[in-house]
Amino acid sequence: MKSKFLDKLIDRLDRMDADSVQTQFLHLAREKGLLETIFQAIQEGIVVVGRGARIRYANRTAEALFGFKLEAAENQPISRYIRDIDWEKVLSLDGDEWEKLVRREIEVTYPDHRFVEFYVVPLSAVEMKEQGAVVIFRDVTRERATTAESIESERLKALTLLAAGVAHEIGNPLNAVTIHLQLMERELAELDNFEVRESLKELVEVSKREVHRLDRIITQFLRAIRPSLPDRKPVQMERLLDETLELMKHEIGNRRILVERAQPEHIPSVPADETQVKQAFFNLIKNAIQAMDDGGILKIGIDVSPRFVSLCFADNGPGITPENLGAIYEAYHTTKATGSGLGLMIVQRILRDHGGEIEICSTPERGTAFTLHFPRDDVRMSLLEAPKKEN
Repeated sequence: MKSKFLDKLIDRLDRMDADSVQTQFLHLAREKGLLETIFQAIQEGIVVVGRGARIRYANRTAEALFGFKLEAAENQPISRYIRDIDWEKVLSLDGDEWEKLVRREIEVTYPDHRFVEFYVVPLSAVEMKEQGAVVIFRDVTRERATTAESIESERLKALTLLAAGVAHEIGNPLNAVTIHLQLMERELAELDNFEVRESLKELVEVSKREVHRLDRIITQFLRAIRPSLPDRKPVQMERLLDETLELMKHEIGNRRILVERAQPEHIPSVPADETQVKQAFFNLIKNAIQAMDDGGILKIGIDVSPRFVSLCFADNGPGITPENLGAIYEAYHTTKATGSGLGLMIVQRILRDHGGEIEICSTPERGTAFTLHFPRDDVRMSLLEAPKKEN
């Protein structure tokens, strides 16, 4: 890009002495250094493209967003690194059409999955002789996630109100049935016919058990669906996993599921609510068991990173189709004939309340893997500790 100052300098170059040339050169070097420092410091990615939509400059943020280095990308077509946009067409727009191209959003899958907003400023707006544009990129992944979480939170509130209303409407008749069954028991005690009395007594007992079972289901349902802050205490994830597998050993054994485990020798503690974490484990293991045929393999691995203790639950079932993958955390979305569609939504909520993350990787006909990332207790404490004073 040639500035008017540079044009004048070139015109006067043959009339300047050596000292003047050196002074002007140092001035340009300082100016370039200042601009370079500013471009490298800002959080937005900046890419300058010239003729043929070829990259002329990119700052560090742009390099990180799209996974390239300027040394290798310079003079390369921008479409090589940022696809799905007809850059030649964009750069050939007329002045009026430039104004219509305000902001656009693209999805980037390499080097990381991100959503990036960009807008374009033609170089002709700066210097009439220049061809090309400055493309400014902004990572909006976190904003999108925050918006999605807000929508999910509102949906969960609505679902909770609906669930409470339904439970109330079901609970009242169940209470009435319980009372009338107790009255029937009193009446039966006064019957003289022993055979009739015992036969009816057995029917009443069956009815009472079923009413009790329904009441327990409603209670568990409300406990699961109502958001509650986790009661966090330092816990060992491998112990909670052991207890959950012990609870489910009969179901696992009946289906002849082989459980393969892998974990490091030392696993740091995690600040977590034991009951909620075991519920998350239970839901994922149950989903995996139901997804596989008898004799399937469930692989459970624990991994430790600088920030997280992560648990991966991988089955070798049929996997999840792409059309269902985007809706797995939605309430009442299920592919099972008898499923409630609440299990994964509850797991996601538990992880979110713990400040963790959940990932899913699924390949049709090969299986599905869920990975739960729980923030480490020692990392949280180290961030809270005051720096030690030097003597």
